[in-house]
Amino acid sequence: MGLKRFRSGRYIIRVFSFLLTLMFVLLVGSQSFGSPPKLTKTEILWDTYGVPHIYAKDNQSAFRSFGWAQMQSHGNLLLQLYGQARGRAAEYWGDEYLESDKWVQTVGVPERSHSWYLAQSREFRGYLDAFAAGINAYAQEHKDLIADEVEIVLPVKGEDVLAHQMRVLNFTFIVNPEQVADVSQKETQAGSNGWAIAPSHTENGHAMLLANPHLPWSDLFVWYEAQITAPGIDAYGATLVGIPVLAIAFNDNLGWTHTVNTLDGWDAYELKLANNGYRFDGQVRPFETKTLSLKVKQKDGALLSQKLLIRSSVHGPVISRKDGKTVALRVVGLDKPRVLEQWWDMARSKNLTQFQTVLERLQLPMFTVMYADREGHIMHLFNGQVPIRQKGDFEYWQGLIPGDTSKTLWTKTHPYEDLPRVIDPKSGWLQNANDPPWTTTFPQALNPDNYPSYMAPRGPIYFRAQRSLRMLAEDDKISLAEMISNKQSTRMELADRLLDELIPAIRNYKSELANRCADVLSAWDRQANADSRGAVLFASWADAIDLDSVFSKPWSENSPFTTPDGLANPQSAVTTLLTVAAKVEKTYGSLDVAWGDVFRLQSGDIDLPANGGDGYLGIFRVLNFAPLSDGRFKSVAGDSYVAAIEFSQPVKAMTLNSYGNATQPGSPYVGDQLKLLSRKQLRQVWRSRQDILEHLAERKAF
Repeated sequence: MGLKRFRSGRYIIRVFSFLLTLMFVLLVGSQSFGSPPKLTKTEILWDTYGVPHIYAKDNQSAFRSFGWAQMQSHGNLLLQLYGQARGRAAEYWGDEYLESDKWVQTVGVPERSHSWYLAQSREFRGYLDAFAAGINAYAQEHKDLIADEVEIVLPVKGEDVLAHQMRVLNFTFIVNPEQVADVSQKETQAGSNGWAIAPSHTENGHAMLLANPHLPWSDLFVWYEAQITAPGIDAYGATLVGIPVLAIAFNDNLGWTHTVNTLDGWDAYELKLANNGYRFDGQVRPFETKTLSLKVKQKDGALLSQKLLIRSSVHGPVISRKDGKTVALRVVGLDKPRVLEQWWDMARSKNLTQFQTVLERLQLPMFTVMYADREGHIMHLFNGQVPIRQKGDFEYWQGLIPGDTSKTLWTKTHPYEDLPRVIDPKSGWLQNANDPPWTTTFPQALNPDNYPSYMAPRGPIYFRAQRSLRMLAEDDKISLAEMISNKQSTRMELADRLLDELIPAIRNYKSELANRCADVLSAWDRQANADSRGAVLFASWADAIDLDSVFSKPWSENSPFTTPDGLANPQSAVTTLLTVAAKVEKTYGSLDVAWGDVFRLQSGDIDLPANGGDGYLGIFRVLNFAPLSDGRFKSVAGDSYVAAIEFSQPVKAMTLNSYGNATQPGSPYVGDQLKLLSRKQLRQVWRSRQDILEHLAERKAF
């Protein structure tokens, strides 16, 4: 009996131990895969790169803390952006903002932001109010740190957040006033790279994601890096300043990035005027009109009023162009007010099924979605609100559209299932470098013939995208380190296409300058690293030639990686090169001046050699420059927020916010990451509380 009781007791202990172990595994598992532990207080832990790690007891506290954090890092910029989104910037800061106010008011941003606010769910409306409350609370507590001239924007309301979002997405990314002024040029300077790599194509069998937007380094394009932990969410990523949720993010289960896609989400309709109205379907219709009074601050502080007459047709607001034509503007997404909630729920998703369910709402008006997850799935979605059009291909809809007939007036957009999408391709990888969706992977997984011809253009694949495709296709097993190294590639695909013919053509010219040019270009490594010599000469020549006519062999769908190719007119190419070479030598004292001596990374007292260059050269590591007075150039756009993520256990991630995680004067984080950018390095992401505390710079408890 004693032995039986002993054995029975041991059995009970073993069962109890097993149950405890099981409970522990389940608890750890739930925390690892998307369910953060319950928090009893709210605080922001700032790491040594100025990244706020928000730990919030509830979602409202998370939004309030995020508003506080954005004000601490970007307060002056944020308030300036919100003032512009109100259409009152000229009233606050003078007539240099008058054109901005006219644009914002004409397209209806302030008025629509109110209806958008009312259209939010009650819960999310509370989140927007909390974000605004965090902004106001910081400004109240730190008046001495906020510029006097922007304080006039306070207090901020939830509607301001939506007005800013609308101005950024619908009336900057989708369409902006410069595009409307010249409707034949619909491309913007915004760009991006994105990769999703499946376990079959990685070295250690874990999916990987590369996020790499290229935007201007100022104004409403500035990225802000953060981590948000609250009930139901533990996400790390970045968003544009003033946006209250992460726009590019990852958690323990999945992640996504965006690229600017080739989506046409706006059209300009040329109106035929008649009898103070416009012709439409054989009748003359009157314009809807209203008059606003815009206030403009004068140098002495006085306010003068200026009338703004806004006319609208059935298409949308009417814009007067410099060429005298009257054009009505139609833009997608104005009936989709819940973009921010969609982004919030994307970050809360735990698997591909949940993530796609959120995407199906189609609140986000544009941007490719590139996705990867812990289970090994990868996806490329040509996301956006694509108008359902009755006629015409993509090129047709780039110009002025006849506005006198309902046959050209679209009223609906395509549902989610109509959009080009690839999940888990045989290749094991997906990419987008702002090329059409058809080239997201090879062998080609999407046939453009299966979609409306206006959905996206067909070719050519430009050189940056070709470089992207080449790096993925030529490496069967890619490690995280290799992905980061490839991301930093400055090799010029354009040089690989043309130098083999250009150099012999230069040597045939038989002049002293020609021989020196040939020697420099022959010795050049065909990269735009800081120490690359020959890159300045080649890039200067590339700027001077017409890329549409320089090639002897045009781009072909049958040879997408190797065309265009060859010199159509070698003699003309050499003549142009010699002219450029004389200017380079005169300006810099040498034909083989180092790239980093000419192209610089500057912020305050920081002045460092740059590496990388314009994407049209076929450089994957994009940096765009503006001229300085001494003949050098300063980076003003390109690689901004970068994240390289491996969905291992635990998730590994490296990141960089090129210009630093703050713009507020006096912040130590303004420009502090330029040194890493100059060295082509990313930094370790700190996500666990222990890692964050080991690199803690500041703590704010609420």
